[in-house]
Amino acid sequence: MTSHLSETGLRALAEEADALLRDAPAAAVVRWARGTFGARVVVASSMADTHLVHMAQAAAPGIDVLFLDTGYHFPETIGTRDAVSAAYDVSVLTITPLRTVAEQDAQHGPQLHDRDPDLCCALRKVEPLERGLLPYDAWITGMRREDAPTRADIPVIGYDAKRNMVKISPLATWTQDDVDDYIRDNNVLINPLYLDGYTSIGCAPCTRRPLPGEDPRAGRWAGLGKTECGLHT
Repeated sequence: MTSHLSETGLRALAEEADALLRDAPAAAVVRWARGTFGARVVVASSMADTHLVHMAQAAAPGIDVLFLDTGYHFPETIGTRDAVSAAYDVSVLTITPLRTVAEQDAQHGPQLHDRDPDLCCALRKVEPLERGLLPYDAWITGMRREDAPTRADIPVIGYDAKRNMVKISPLATWTQDDVDDYIRDNNVLINPLYLDGYTSIGCAPCTRRPLPGEDPRAGRWAGLGKTECGLHT
């Protein structure tokens, strides 16, 4: 099993594996990740959905799942995390920001998410993710190419130069129909907000239901010209 390879080694490993597995079934990619990295691979999940976690626990029982509790999540999202922890064969690890919402308000003023959403995401998502990923050599994400133009060319297995890790996106080629079919066929746990008109779920202050005809991610940071939280940039 791989452990703390050099930048050159990890980059070469990612390129070789992507060439081999770019057209492989998603579950096979997860099995490769577990076989290659053992306990040093983790699934990152916002618990907006759980199909990736469901697949991971089937392909790699007991795998670690990293959840960032920003302090701003919908209650339904926290409930989904708790349901996943109880129902799936995974180890859910909850990472919190260095400061509570109240402490952040005291330092930066209230509702930072409205005034400087990039800084709010940096404090409550990006920094906690960096800490959460430190014990690992690879991380698995639910990113899909059709999610957004910024994700259109993501590899199934790539090198994350920012963190010197292998970044694995087994669902990169999936369409929304593929997701819906997997959820239906496998009786996957669903965040209740999806049943209430939400199509992309983040922190409560920065998420709304999309309007008819809008892009599914239009409800994220609506009106702010922001499309990514910074976790994948």
